[in-house]
Amino acid sequence: MASTHANGNANSSTKPLTPLRHGIYAPTMTFFDPETEDLDLPTVRKHSVRLARAGLVGLVTMGSNGEAVHLTRAEKTAVTRATREALDEAGFTNVPVICGASEQSIRGTIELCNEGKAAGAEYALLVPPSYYRTAMDEKRLEEYYMGVADGSPLPIILYNYPGAVAGIDMDSDFIIKISQHPNIVGTKFTCGNTGKLTRVAAAMDAVTPHKQGSGYMAFGGMADFTAQTGCSGGSGIIAGGANVLPKTIVKVWNLWAEGRYEEAMKLQVVLSKGDWVLTKAAIPGTKQAIQVNFGYGGYPRRPLRRMAEEEVKLLGEGIAEVMKVENSL
Repeated sequence: MASTHANGNANSSTKPLTPLRHGIYAPTMTFFDPETEDLDLPTVRKHSVRLARAGLVGLVTMGSNGEAVHLTRAEKTAVTRATREALDEAGFTNVPVICGASEQSIRGTIELCNEGKAAGAEYALLVPPSYYRTAMDEKRLEEYYMGVADGSPLPIILYNYPGAVAGIDMDSDFIIKISQHPNIVGTKFTCGNTGKLTRVAAAMDAVTPHKQGSGYMAFGGMADFTAQTGCSGGSGIIAGGANVLPKTIVKVWNLWAEGRYEEAMKLQVVLSKGDWVLTKAAIPGTKQAIQVNFGYGGYPRRPLRRMAEEEVKLLGEGIAEVMKVENSL
């Protein structure tokens, strides 16, 4: 059922894109001055390079962890551009930047895709529109994604994250159907449904550690099912936890890819426990984990909260086991 997808090509592209490879990707945090809440672009740049040096094969700007909903369009462009420039300057030209580009209309989303491309992004990650939730039946969602895929200069990665879009949960039949469009090149499964991922990966002949397939990417959306994504025929992980634990997540993925399944699952248990602590602490906790362990991170924009000192201490205790692994790699 799968056809060849635009992993390395795009609408109206005169330059081949950096192919998406199997492995670990991070939806990067956006950093702010702790007093003014102005963008802290030097820290955005530093963070991007740290993650690439840790073995990540792609970065996502303006995802959920990037606080895209707190940024102006000019700020979104600035973060994506700074990320791309920092990677290039550090020699990571083979690490593509994917930008979150979701708007509530087809027209607005295409505009964001164009702005993302101008800033250096090579792919776009899109949640379905959800503000007019009751109007978003399957036919409307298909129209949205087909319209954007037709008009976007960037290849599209579907983003199935029911918790962020009023419960919209695209099923495998729908994902497979719309993924026949050559400018739709993958799906991120933050729904956590590995059965759905398995069905889509098989139908689309997804990239795995052992084959390029059609070029389609089937991404797990959280670090706590990294090995399970490998078992399900997936292509890799786009995980918020990779902002804190990049080397550990890469290690689990590589162990699975090498057929060292018992070792992969043993380390997955440690990773899952630590990642759950970060997941519960959300953006404020992830930033504080970066602050404590790497000396930068700060706080989200208000109204997201700032964690109390005792909460930060408990967070550190909760991730101590997995941080020991991280620091050993």
